[in-house]
Amino acid sequence: MQAFEYARPTSVKEAVQLLASAKGEARPLAGGSDLLDLMKDGVARPERLVSLGQVKELRGIEFSSSGGLHVGATVTLEELIDNADVQRHYPALLQALESVSSPQIRSRGTVAGDLCQRPRCWYYRLGYGLLATYKGKSLVPDGDNRYHAILGNGGPAYFVSPSSLAPILIALGAKLRLHGPQGSREMPVQDFFVIPKSEGELEHVLRPHEIITGITVPPPGAKKMAVYEVRQREVMDWPLAVAAVALDMDGDTVKKARVVLGQVAPIPWPSPEAEAALAGKTLTEDVAWDAGKAAVSKAKPLSGNGYKVQLARVAVKRALLRAAKGEA
Repeated sequence: MQAFEYARPTSVKEAVQLLASAKGEARPLAGGSDLLDLMKDGVARPERLVSLGQVKELRGIEFSSSGGLHVGATVTLEELIDNADVQRHYPALLQALESVSSPQIRSRGTVAGDLCQRPRCWYYRLGYGLLATYKGKSLVPDGDNRYHAILGNGGPAYFVSPSSLAPILIALGAKLRLHGPQGSREMPVQDFFVIPKSEGELEHVLRPHEIITGITVPPPGAKKMAVYEVRQREVMDWPLAVAAVALDMDGDTVKKARVVLGQVAPIPWPSPEAEAALAGKTLTEDVAWDAGKAAVSKAKPLSGNGYKVQLARVAVKRALLRAAKGEA
């Protein structure tokens, strides 16, 4: 790991100033569970780390029936898991949090860090860049691509978004608060993620020297919600496919649905096809299965990851049935 400066600001304003004033690349540091690994592997080489651990503005969890859930950027996953309001009002968010199977990551990892973590793609982690190219050609289509994208992979990005929280946050209509040299702004979590088209781009829309300051999740109302993950193993690993759903119901009939897939595309993948297949329908096993099929109707599997199509289809079906039964 190369040498770097280390700064500990006590306010958001100071943190942004320290990021912007660095002579070389500067990175914000929260839990560090991803960034420090990238630095050890030589993939990230910041010349200044700006620790956010002493910034009280980035802490705290608040809930109200009118305003919803407000979470500071550096709140840890474990703190959210232990929060009574999350347990009572957001069962699917709790489910997504508890799916992070490593106690170490839950205790150190932050909510903003989960959204900002970089892809787990082994080509990227081995130094071939975000788009995994060598001599101008992508290594993924003809290489080992068993864990890569089946949706949104028309090129040149084939990695999958690793965030555990993004699918359910998008399904629930959550928003991000950000602050940078140009001031503060707010955006839907869904708009935070983008598919890069060149090696110089990132998979999110953070501006230079900008940081996430918090997340707001709308009041749940009477929504039924659930997350379903398909994993190769339950220990410290990432899922193979995830479905997050939020349903507005009229009895057994779906008035409106949000269906978001995870671990199958370079961004968390909303499925308007699945949502259309559900609208106005009584949620039965057959309807849930049809929605699962619709969710992967545009999938384009690579040579080694066709199995993910079936996993994503099943994840959608089971998430829907779990939500309908109140089993989130």
